[in-house]
Amino acid sequence: MTGYIIKRLIAMVVTLWFIITLTFFLMHSVPGSPFNEERNTSEAVQRNLEKFYHLDEPLYVQYGMYLKSVVTFDFGPSIKKSSQTVNEMLGRGFPVSFELGIVTLTVAVFSGIALGIIAALRHNGFIDYLAMTIAVLGISVPNFVLATLLIQQLAVNLAILPVATWSSPKHMILPTLALATGPMAIIARLTRSSMLEVLTQDYIKTAKAKGLSPVKIVFKHALRNALLPVVTVMGSLAASILTGTFVIEKIFAIPGMGKYFVESINTRDYPVIMGTTVFYSSILIIMLFLVDIAYGVLDPRIKLHKKEAS
Repeated sequence: MTGYIIKRLIAMVVTLWFIITLTFFLMHSVPGSPFNEERNTSEAVQRNLEKFYHLDEPLYVQYGMYLKSVVTFDFGPSIKKSSQTVNEMLGRGFPVSFELGIVTLTVAVFSGIALGIIAALRHNGFIDYLAMTIAVLGISVPNFVLATLLIQQLAVNLAILPVATWSSPKHMILPTLALATGPMAIIARLTRSSMLEVLTQDYIKTAKAKGLSPVKIVFKHALRNALLPVVTVMGSLAASILTGTFVIEKIFAIPGMGKYFVESINTRDYPVIMGTTVFYSSILIIMLFLVDIAYGVLDPRIKLHKKEAS
């Protein structure tokens, strides 16, 4: 297991380096300069600004300087908001985005697993069909469309929830629902199909023959194996939730990292673009790594196969 973890850590570093390199050169391949849109700025001032931000240096020099900033985790000042550093912006935005992501992931996982279990236990019944209809709708409707519908119905027409901002638990409900519905639907379908397969296994029949209660059979014997496919997709679902917050944060005026990322793209604020990209990429890579470890813990056969291979 130790060797596997070391290999995964090396792969994480290589993946992050590739993302940084690709983002850097794609960003600088776009013609123009971040200062071109400043109509009241003279060419001399623009050149001085480019010199201050090292944009007049050869691209390989800028790349080397940026790799150094990534290693030291010092992304420097924002171009468009020179009074703020990228680190300060990340420090303000990340707690909000993290809170939204954790709440959304928790709601999606628990509601999806519960819906999948209920649908499996009521297979081919009304509840099963209803649950899968909800799941199909959740997968089909994009989160930004769902967000608009939720605002229109629950905030505007019924006026039972606030429209935007992030100042109380009630403000969390609409963006959480908009983000959690899609992942919840995927988890529900996976849990249902996996649970149906597990419930036909011999050890489940043995547990039933012993007279164990349905609750013990489901939660003590069946659920652990049924959750393996769910754990497998947790990394990608977490990634979709985190990247999905960009649009949702903009719609609901949430002061998270998505706000800074969208603004930085519109204004070509290179340090903010690179800082948020590196930060998000690091989080997603770490989450994928944790999912791999969790999968090995849940399924001991992975360890056995590796021992046999060695």
